[in-house]
Amino acid sequence: MIDSDFPPEWSAQKKAQARSDFLKKLSLESHRFYAGKMQTLPRVPVGDPDWWNVWYTPGISALSTAIRADNEASFALSSRGNLVAVVSDSTRVLGDGDCTPAGGLGVMEGKALLMKYLGAVDAVALCADTRHKDGSPDPDKLIEFVKMIQPSFGAINLEDISQPNCYRVLDELQDACDIPVWHDDAQGTACVTLAALLNALLLAEKNLEDARIVFIGAGAANSTVARFIIQAGGKPENIILFDANGALYAGRNDIPPEFYRQRELCKTTNPRNIQDPAEALRGADVLIALSAPGPNRIPADWIRNMRDRPIVFACANPIPELWPADAKEAGAFIVATGRGDFPNQVNNALCFPGILKGALAVRARKITDSMAIRCAKALAEYSRQRGIDPDHIIAAINEPDLFAYEAGAVAEVAVQEHNARVIRTFDEVYKHTKKDIEAVHNLVEDMQNRGHIETFPLKIVDSIKEEIINVYKNQ
Repeated sequence: MIDSDFPPEWSAQKKAQARSDFLKKLSLESHRFYAGKMQTLPRVPVGDPDWWNVWYTPGISALSTAIRADNEASFALSSRGNLVAVVSDSTRVLGDGDCTPAGGLGVMEGKALLMKYLGAVDAVALCADTRHKDGSPDPDKLIEFVKMIQPSFGAINLEDISQPNCYRVLDELQDACDIPVWHDDAQGTACVTLAALLNALLLAEKNLEDARIVFIGAGAANSTVARFIIQAGGKPENIILFDANGALYAGRNDIPPEFYRQRELCKTTNPRNIQDPAEALRGADVLIALSAPGPNRIPADWIRNMRDRPIVFACANPIPELWPADAKEAGAFIVATGRGDFPNQVNNALCFPGILKGALAVRARKITDSMAIRCAKALAEYSRQRGIDPDHIIAAINEPDLFAYEAGAVAEVAVQEHNARVIRTFDEVYKHTKKDIEAVHNLVEDMQNRGHIETFPLKIVDSIKEEIINVYKNQ
């Protein structure tokens, strides 16, 4: 739904809220029409009946014994080498909280769709019921579940796992598994946020080492953003984080041990023990908010008191903590959100297809922080090569060659760190990924042209538009 569909007298905020409701209703109806987003298709010839003897018994016995002799052969002799499990216990699905085990399927299928179309990575949505009898999450069961399925996959993408379990599940699985385990809500968000911040600082004529940065929200995403920024050169003494109970600082004693990422940040950030967000933002260069959806959770006055050319990332979804127009009016030089209908969308979809493809391309055993930070820098570099300005600090999701560029950069680091089973250069991975992505795009286009993917009925779209406009007319 575009702005021209709305009455011209509506404010930008009203249009944004109406657009969100429209997209939610359209999503529900389109998923019902298509019965989900993904399907399984063969990649081999099957028309000749003799091929069945090759793809299954008796010929398949050769694969079983070959893999038995060398499990590493499974990456080359099966789809494992390009296959990711998107795993969730659905305890924190987007901004909707606990949605029951099956409730996360829509998001997990969405991740699989983005991986396939953007990065030419095959993926399977796996929502696991790993809960106690009372319905509470059991991280031990989830960890054990992933350990059990890892022989079938080349990598694991963890998704929508509530705090503090998300930290423990990721860290334990990274140590226990011999394939990459990636937590997109935390690492993916941090990767893209760092990329966007590097370019925003460049445009503002500031540098990461000297920038004063305030975080509103200290959950899995923002705590990882802060950690990546520090590893990339930001100074912890210039960083202040706020969670729902106040500032993180050395004297905080109410943070449970299982929130160890936040406890680590308490030791290194906010050495002046500043307790008030308004005071913290006075003279700050950057505000990064990943907290509860807004609007107006961040007062515009906080922005007015920031240093010259302030950078504001208000990335709660679906409604940012502060509307971009209000941030701009308060003096923000650059504003980013998590939404695609405002300038500068900071969305983890800009990195996870590329980083997973790069890890798979060299059969990496891990995705290290240095691989993720290199992906962030590759995203920033790619964006600069095609041109940046205050309303375009980062590449869009449909930019040509973006994910191939990221994949090459990530694979290069994996090889340098002796973390790869297969040695391939940047150029080899880049060209291979670009070819794979083009093949996927051509396949989807062909399926649409031939009617194997039906066209969604326009009358349903128009009906939803009319319904939403009528609801908002009276508000």
